[in-house]
Amino acid sequence: MKVLIDTNVVLDILLNNAAFYANSMAVFVHAEQNRLEGYISAAAITDIYYITKKRLGKTVAREAIKKILKVFQPAAVTGDDILRALDLEWSDFEDSVQFAVGTSLSVDYIITRNTKDFSFGSIPTLTPEQFIETVADPV
Repeated sequence: MKVLIDTNVVLDILLNNAAFYANSMAVFVHAEQNRLEGYISAAAITDIYYITKKRLGKTVAREAIKKILKVFQPAAVTGDDILRALDLEWSDFEDSVQFAVGTSLSVDYIITRNTKDFSFGSIPTLTPEQFIETVADPV
């Protein structure tokens, strides 16, 4: 199964967001154990670095990105992805870029905490909790 991981899922882990940490970490563990083929867009990686650096410092941000890239494959954001995202005319451009990248990769799911932001798209979206409860193989 191929999934695209949204920015907020990774940030929930890195910033230890108690309300969402356990389920987001469970998705990470599934990817780490090769129980899913996980991708994260290059655009999300730059956002994750920026936010993590601002909150936890440069060294932590650098190490976090290295760890993420051991588990999730980086997905290029092409000019065609950007053009498709612009044509979508969604209110959140970042989400439209994520969706366009997911479409290019032919992912089965986008895993995000904000499923409503992707409601106009054709790729099924699940929260980490929904993914673990309904789709993921039991640990």
